Amino acid sequence: MKVVEQIKEPIAYEMELFEQKFQLSMSSKVALLNRITHYIVNRKGKQMRPMFVFLVAKMVADGEVSERTYRGASVIELIHTATLVHDDVVDDSDRRRGFFSVNALWKNKIAVLIGDYLLSKGLLLSIDNNDFDLLKIISVAVREMSEGELLQIEKARKLDITEEVYYDIIRQKTATLIAACCSLGAASVKPASQHVDTMRKFGELIGMAFQIKDDLFDYGDTQIGKPTGIDIKEQKMTLPLIYALNNANKKDKKWLINSIKNHNKDKKRVKEVIAYVKSNGGLDYAITKMKTFQEEALNLLKDYPNSEYRTSLELMVNYVIDRKK
Repeated sequence: MKVVEQIKEPIAYEMELFEQKFQLSMSSKVALLNRITHYIVNRKGKQMRPMFVFLVAKMVADGEVSERTYRGASVIELIHTATLVHDDVVDDSDRRRGFFSVNALWKNKIAVLIGDYLLSKGLLLSIDNNDFDLLKIISVAVREMSEGELLQIEKARKLDITEEVYYDIIRQKTATLIAACCSLGAASVKPASQHVDTMRKFGELIGMAFQIKDDLFDYGDTQIGKPTGIDIKEQKMTLPLIYALNNANKKDKKWLINSIKNHNKDKKRVKEVIAYVKSNGGLDYAITKMKTFQEEALNLLKDYPNSEYRTSLELMVNYVIDRKK
């Protein structure tokens, strides 16, 4: 059995019911809108976000979930899908998970309007049901994601990112959404309890490990066999590179910065940068940091009684580290 299927097993019923409720939450009287939202729903990824919501809710509440849990998972998906549709417009991207993006098929204007529509649907789903605590969790996440993206753009121009700033960026850009899923799962069944904060922290730690793993893919992988160097081409400062820069002598540092700023399209030069980062401990350092976040996340689960939901969450933490893409 695939790991993702194994993780999903204890919440298979909830996930199936969630899909039905989620599709209903998107419906509109406008045929064009329904056609596009139908297209989006049928091209879903692994559905990690709702899985976090349901697994945390069931672990915290001894196997129980409520209508609030379904609504919370739907709101997260609606609002997150809105940000993805807008992201594809911003990045001028014509692909999303191997399929055409909304803007590639229906152009930017419609894509932006679809994003706005999904956002408002998410807000109203919470407001109509007085789920203000859940709405706050999600709204804070969206604010932080925007700030993280902008902070990264601001810092990339100068290439002066310290490790501290890097953690700030990935905490906001990536970890905050997984943190929101986990704290929302807890809040949906045990509002205003200690679990909400513990699970937020748990999600944040997984998110940090997840992003560092993504950084490592840029330096090649045994599966792929060749480094991609895409982050370097885009002047993205990742942890292996930051470590190499911070520990390089003056001459090497100058060469690295010059390579990233002025020669990032030169394949040979990018390969040399990757080789330098590897041979100067950048990858090993990033792997150690990633494993630290992983261990801290697993430690937070130890306070919960043993259950199939806790086991699935532990599998999820390890999957984040061991995944091949």
